[in-house]
Amino acid sequence: MAEDKEISKARRKRIPERRIASSLEILESERAEIMGQREPPVGHPPPRKLSQWFATAICGNDITSSCLYVAAICTAYAGRLAPLCLLLVACLLYLFRRIYGEVVGALPLNGGAYNALLNSTTKFKASMAACMTILSYMATAVISAKTAVEYSSTLINIPILPLTVAVLAIFALLAILGITESARVALAIFVVHLATLTVLVLAAVIYMFGHLEIITANWQMPLPGEHTFLVALFFGFASGLLGISGFESSANFVEEQASGVFPKTLRNMWIAVSIFNPLIALLAMGLLPIPEISNEVNREFLLASMGHVAAGRWLQILIAVDAPLVLCGAVLTSFVGVGGLVRRMTLDRCLPQFLLKTNRRGTTHRIFILFFALCASIMLLTGGDLFALAGVYTLSFLGVMSLFVIGNILLKVRRARLPRPERAGWLVVLIALAATLAGIIGNALIDTRYIGFFLTYFVPTVLVVAVMFLRIHLLKLILVMVRGFADRVQLLSRTISGRVVKKMDEINSLGIIFFADGNEDLATLNRAMLYVRQNELTKRVRVVHVYKNKKDVPEHLKRNLKLLDEVYPEIRIELVLAEGVFDPETIQEISKRYRVPQNYMFIGHPSKSFPYRLEELGGVRLIV
Repeated sequence: MAEDKEISKARRKRIPERRIASSLEILESERAEIMGQREPPVGHPPPRKLSQWFATAICGNDITSSCLYVAAICTAYAGRLAPLCLLLVACLLYLFRRIYGEVVGALPLNGGAYNALLNSTTKFKASMAACMTILSYMATAVISAKTAVEYSSTLINIPILPLTVAVLAIFALLAILGITESARVALAIFVVHLATLTVLVLAAVIYMFGHLEIITANWQMPLPGEHTFLVALFFGFASGLLGISGFESSANFVEEQASGVFPKTLRNMWIAVSIFNPLIALLAMGLLPIPEISNEVNREFLLASMGHVAAGRWLQILIAVDAPLVLCGAVLTSFVGVGGLVRRMTLDRCLPQFLLKTNRRGTTHRIFILFFALCASIMLLTGGDLFALAGVYTLSFLGVMSLFVIGNILLKVRRARLPRPERAGWLVVLIALAATLAGIIGNALIDTRYIGFFLTYFVPTVLVVAVMFLRIHLLKLILVMVRGFADRVQLLSRTISGRVVKKMDEINSLGIIFFADGNEDLATLNRAMLYVRQNELTKRVRVVHVYKNKKDVPEHLKRNLKLLDEVYPEIRIELVLAEGVFDPETIQEISKRYRVPQNYMFIGHPSKSFPYRLEELGGVRLIV
């Protein structure tokens, strides 16, 4: 028995410890949910992490799709300096490898620039970076989808807008199915694209060395707009920055990547861009005259034209098939990137919580459906105006890159003790920031309308996020307004009710007059009261008896009226005795005395001896 008591005491002591442990488990679960690391619900398959090439393919399709257009755009502003400009852009991207590696290594969470600023400054400022990133993804998805369909239209006659929306819908569905399935499609596209570029480069090199006079003539041409070397280099560099758009994507789905994969994706993207972008720009000058490279047709279909010149129709067709595929891969990158970013923002309560709902495959399908709806609506509203979307795309992408550098700086200053696998030096960070800011200025100078297009989409996006941040204050404001409105309505209701009641009292208090000659019995008086109750809006009846001698006033008249007053409690019955003769003058005098119009005066049926006709009584009516 003693041992049992000791065991019981020990168990009781352990109960608080168990409760504490349970509470700690709950807190840890909530923390994991906030950080986006909570285990999937029962019945959901555990998410599989992406390997190096799957992750590289998702973001690589976006950044390498720039090969299709960046050489032509850069040549339009820099002429023969285009390869040098794109080489400088590749050097800048090398600096960003270190910057991204430091930030994401210290904070391996989805969100990119948003995540960097979130952990070093206020949530609202971080959300501005997120808004730019979302706009960048939106513009990327729409531009890539439409350009892919336009490339396909060179092979077969197809409707552009409907098929563009269909492409967006297909890749929204792929994103909903899960990132693993998306990665398989992305890797297939990536391999085909790199193989196609390699074939194009080899064919172009062979052709160029057989026709060196083309590149020689191009090298002797003056720079566009008669610009100086530095001015042409500046504008070529600013426009060439579009060639690294998509580099930020890997940081937005880092949680879906296996350990150690993220820095490899940065390295792989840098290698691809550093090789192909400057090389294609150089080879383009070895195949085509500079005016042909930068004309409107080749700005969109430069690689197809290069393929036709280098190897003939078959290579042109191959590129025309590859281009839509890799552009569709960029669409997929947009969906995957925005999924990771918006989920992180929603966990941080910057966006409505209903977006976190998952399906049986464990994906946040509502995010992808909403993103598809936004992309499709913008596509239909703008009619596919790529120029306007290009302005949004350019400034939002460069803004995201600049804000990521600022996030790195703040992380160094405010989170210096946070461990990180690598560090970017201050010189690297400052050069990268200056270069991206120069890119923003350069693109704004190239076409000032870009700023207007950007603000058209950026401001509404910021307002949505601002509403989420200010929702408590807005709800309080709504509550104050509702209460104030309710008080005013209540006051108005009381005022109107008072006036209505007063008016009703006025109407009811007017009263009517019934002239009784004293010969009426109870039944006759009752019929008169019934007539009044059924036909007149009044609660007061004066029964007037005109007499010559007071002794002639009948006693039964008082008794009968007193009885009727009790029978009809809603009507106040009053007996008025007036000395005189019942004639038109007396009627008029009583009307003035009691302020009752003569048409509200009643008499019973007059006898044959009554000396006056009814029309002489001034409107008095008969009721019995």
